[in-house]
Amino acid sequence: MSHTVKCVVLNKDLEGLDCPPIPGEFGERIYQNVSKEGWRKWLDFLTVIINENGLTTATLENIKLIERYMLGFLFSEGEYSQVKTNFSPFSL
Repeated sequence: MSHTVKCVVLNKDLEGLDCPPIPGEFGERIYQNVSKEGWRKWLDFLTVIINENGLTTATLENIKLIERYMLGFLFSEGEYSQVKTNFSPFSL
């Protein structure tokens, strides 16, 4: 069943995710506030972050860094709050 959210990434009402993308409160917050399109933009940006910084999801340190980027990109919070929300992998 689809639902509509006021997407914090794109600042408009759009179709929401089918389920929380990660477990826990943070995943629920994303589910309630980020659209499918906003989440796709995050995943595109995540690919760039991983490649440019040589990150891996196999280490806790890298996962925590990725979470800080995610918080900044999706919710404009924390030390990475200035991350471009209009990011396009083709605009680099």
